[in-house]
Amino acid sequence: MNWVNAIVQGLLLGGLFALFACGLSLLFGVVGIINLAHGDLAILGAYVAVALLPSVHSNALWALLFVPPMFAAFGYVSQRTLLQRSLDNGPLTTLLVTFGLSVVLQNALLEGFSADSHAFSVGKLATKAFHPAGQVSVSYLRLGILVVAVLVLAGVQVFLARTGTGRQIRSVADDGEAAAIVGINTRHITAIATAIAFATVAIAGLAFGMYAQFAPTSGSSLLLFAFEAVIIGGLGSLWGTLAGGCVLGLAQTIGAEFDPTIGVLVGHLVFLAVLAVRPSGLLPARAET
Repeated sequence: MNWVNAIVQGLLLGGLFALFACGLSLLFGVVGIINLAHGDLAILGAYVAVALLPSVHSNALWALLFVPPMFAAFGYVSQRTLLQRSLDNGPLTTLLVTFGLSVVLQNALLEGFSADSHAFSVGKLATKAFHPAGQVSVSYLRLGILVVAVLVLAGVQVFLARTGTGRQIRSVADDGEAAAIVGINTRHITAIATAIAFATVAIAGLAFGMYAQFAPTSGSSLLLFAFEAVIIGGLGSLWGTLAGGCVLGLAQTIGAEFDPTIGVLVGHLVFLAVLAVRPSGLLPARAET
C-alpha cells in the first residue's frame, strides 16, 4: 500500500468534490434553497458543451469560457421566476420544485442524448502526470481541477467580502427583512447569488466531464457527494466546503487502499460520523466569520 500516494489522490479528488459543493453551499447559505437538481445541472452543463463544442471546433477547455456565463444567466432567470415563487410558498415547495426540475432534466437529457456515456477530450492533459517522489503520481488534470476549485472558492469569498454587491448578498443572507427595509432589492440580490451558484456548478460539470465519463443519470451521485462535502465542511462556509471535499476525497481513496470496492462506502461512513459528532461541520459559517 502506498499511503502517501493515496493521500495525494484523496486531496486531488477533494478538489472536484469541493467544486461541486461550492454552488450548493452558496445557494443554501444565501437563498435558503436545498437544490435537489444540483447534480443534474452539473451534468446539463457538460452536455451543453457536448452539443456546442463540435460547432466551434474547440478543445473542451474552451467550454469554460461560454458555458458558465450561459448558466449564470439561466440561474438569474430561474431565481426571478421559478425558484422565487416556490420560496414564497415555503421551503417544502422549493424541495418539490427542485426535485421536479431534477426529474425533468434527467429525462430531457435521456431523450436528447440517449443513455450512452460521454467524456471530453483534453488531449495529453488527461494522461500527463509528474512524480515528485517514489510512487506518488500527480495528474496535471486533477491538479488543475484542484487549483480551479481553490480559485473559484477564493474568488467567491473575495467577491462576498470586498464588493458592494457581495456585502448586500451577505446582508440578505443574514436578515432579508432588515436588508429590504434599508432599500436592498432582495429579489435581485438573491438572483445574483443564484447566478453565481449556477456558474460554479457549470464549471464543476465541465471538470467532471474532463475527469471521467458521464451520463444523463450521473447527477444523483454527484448531488450526494456535494451534499456530503457541504455537511462535513459546515453549512454556509466556503472554505469549510473545500475542507469537507478534501476529507471526503481522503476517506474514499484511503478506504480504497484496503479494498477498491469500499472506497465510496468509507466516504459515506465518515460523513455519518461527522454528522453524529459535529453536526455543524468542521468549519461552520459562524466560526468562519
